[in-house]
Amino acid sequence: MIFLRNKASEEDESHWLSVSDLMSGLMMVFLFIAVALMLKVSQDKGRIEEVAVSYQQNQVAIYDALMTEFSKDLERWDAEIDKDSLTFVFKSPDVLFGEGKADLASRYKQLLDDFFPRYLNVLWQFRDSISEVRIEGHTSSRWNQVTDTTAYFNNMQLSQDRTRAVLNYVYLLPSVESRRDWIKQHIAAVGLSSSHVMLDEQGQENPIASRRVTLRVITNADVQMRKILEMQ
Repeated sequence: MIFLRNKASEEDESHWLSVSDLMSGLMMVFLFIAVALMLKVSQDKGRIEEVAVSYQQNQVAIYDALMTEFSKDLERWDAEIDKDSLTFVFKSPDVLFGEGKADLASRYKQLLDDFFPRYLNVLWQFRDSISEVRIEGHTSSRWNQVTDTTAYFNNMQLSQDRTRAVLNYVYLLPSVESRRDWIKQHIAAVGLSSSHVMLDEQGQENPIASRRVTLRVITNADVQMRKILEMQ
């Protein structure tokens, strides 16, 4: 009886040792998986940070190049370059178009003759990192004797017509003929109506300042970031 009892006890002990060894093994497997996941997250984070740093450096480089080229012209053109968004803004609507019109004023054509080939030359240095250049048209919210909704869509049509007129004009400039394929692939005309009106110090719409045309550079950092996320 004592022999049988000892034998059963040994079998029970052997059984529990096996279960314990199995649990230890599983814990090691889970540990290795956790470490591997942590390493992957760390690597992905490092790649994303690298893209972010590269994006910032590229933004600064494009801005510096634009300022080097155009700093002496900004005042006489009544223009400015926004560093954060890489947006080139022409702020004098009377120079650009007649009120409510989409035909380019003669002074605006002369300005574009000077500006656009130089602008394209600057961007050409960074063409591999540029996803798109948007010619964006903005209007005030005003439109005589119509509802706000009708005014918005009338201004949408007007802003689209204006940006297309600008794109058509610069595309046909003889000085950029060799780069027309790049222009077709990367420069878009976008009418934004009164969705981004300018406000005065009292927070009221400034209808004159709201009528403007901008050119905004969009880099491809977001594309690189999306590729990294898709690899996860």
